Amino acid sequence: MKKRLYPLFIALAAMSINLPAFGQKIPSGVIDKTVALIGGDMIQLSALENEVQMMMVQGVTTDKYIRCEVLENMLVQKLFLNQARLDSLKVNYETVEQELNNRIQQIMSQLGGEKQMEEYFRKPMYKIKEEWRETFSDQSLVQQMQSKIVEKSPELTPSDVQRFYKNTSKDSLPIIPTQYQIRQIVLYPSKTEAVMAIKEKLLEIRERIIKGEKFSALATIYSQDPKSAARGGELGMTAKQLFWPAFSDAAITLKPGQVSQIVETPDGFHIIQLIARDGDMFNARHILLKPIYTGEDRSKAFAKLDSIKTLILADSIKFDNAARMYSQDPKSFLNGGTMADENTGSVLFDKDQLKPNDYLAIKDMKVGEISEPFESLDYEGNTGNTIYKIIKLEKVIPSHTVNIKDDFNIMLNLAKNKAANDAIDKFIKQNQATTYIKIDAAFQNCPFTREGWIKK
Repeated sequence: MKKRLYPLFIALAAMSINLPAFGQKIPSGVIDKTVALIGGDMIQLSALENEVQMMMVQGVTTDKYIRCEVLENMLVQKLFLNQARLDSLKVNYETVEQELNNRIQQIMSQLGGEKQMEEYFRKPMYKIKEEWRETFSDQSLVQQMQSKIVEKSPELTPSDVQRFYKNTSKDSLPIIPTQYQIRQIVLYPSKTEAVMAIKEKLLEIRERIIKGEKFSALATIYSQDPKSAARGGELGMTAKQLFWPAFSDAAITLKPGQVSQIVETPDGFHIIQLIARDGDMFNARHILLKPIYTGEDRSKAFAKLDSIKTLILADSIKFDNAARMYSQDPKSFLNGGTMADENTGSVLFDKDQLKPNDYLAIKDMKVGEISEPFESLDYEGNTGNTIYKIIKLEKVIPSHTVNIKDDFNIMLNLAKNKAANDAIDKFIKQNQATTYIKIDAAFQNCPFTREGWIKK
């Protein structure tokens, strides 16, 4: 399940259908009603309602017409699933279990724990896992089948990409925002004195809690995590995997009401009070403090960066070599200070991908210029830690509509996606024609995005 080649949830036009709205109890005599037959498989109303519930708990915007969309999605999946069985494809059970556990943890975090999840779905956890395991197993086969279909498509040549570009309306091509390629030299402030001051403050706050003051009241006053501070430091019942390991490891070793020693994470320094624990999930309060650096720290860093910039401008050293020698950013110094996206490896950033102060520093610069020293944030934690830097603007690519000359790789990917969707569309159409399909009268008037579901 490494990639999803086809969007199985399809946007549909609105329509009215005589079924209970979500949240209303479906009569027991209707819940298992078969709403569609496709090949040798049945689609039941209960399964459809489960899909609607899952979409809603994940925050998908739904309306009273959503069941038509979900049913068409399920019909499409059944076509792939039937062919996967005929081709004797095997379920990747390791991936299924990983996906299942991740989804369970995600939903429990959203709903507040195992008990709340059981109440929401009106089933015990073992039953939820049993049903979802089957769903994820089917999805594993569906995605393998999709990949197999797409892999049969011929490799695209440059001529194919040229032809795709020529035949595509320019109004439908994406617009790439202005992009920047940047090198940086980063210095971190000296942490010794600032960290000592923070630790002393947290120890003082911890002592006040031990002597009887309320953790929640002190969190509201002192914590530098504004979101949780507004709730007295409370984080809510959340899976431990969603926190920094040092934080979750410290929290789950506590007893309810107990307060931790000082815990350091990339966000800063914390003390934690456990409220409740449920398996691998816990609810806790915390107080976060971040080191506060003085004007002297800033002046020292700026003076050093000024000296480095002077050497570069005098041609005594190249920027990339200076970055390798002086920069303290572990992610960019080996690359001569070149910033790169951690997920894609791209060295191009648009405005929204840059820290605000970084963009302010470069927005009026010319290519090849080096900024004055300025204060910014690194990319660790929720809000980042204070850093000082100079930036060299290496390249600016103005905003433009994707074109074959400047964006061949993007155009190649667009062409590949089009070819993949065409292959999937062809498979669905062919299998619709040769598969027995019968849909319940309640869904006969659904505005399905594809013809062929309703057999005359």
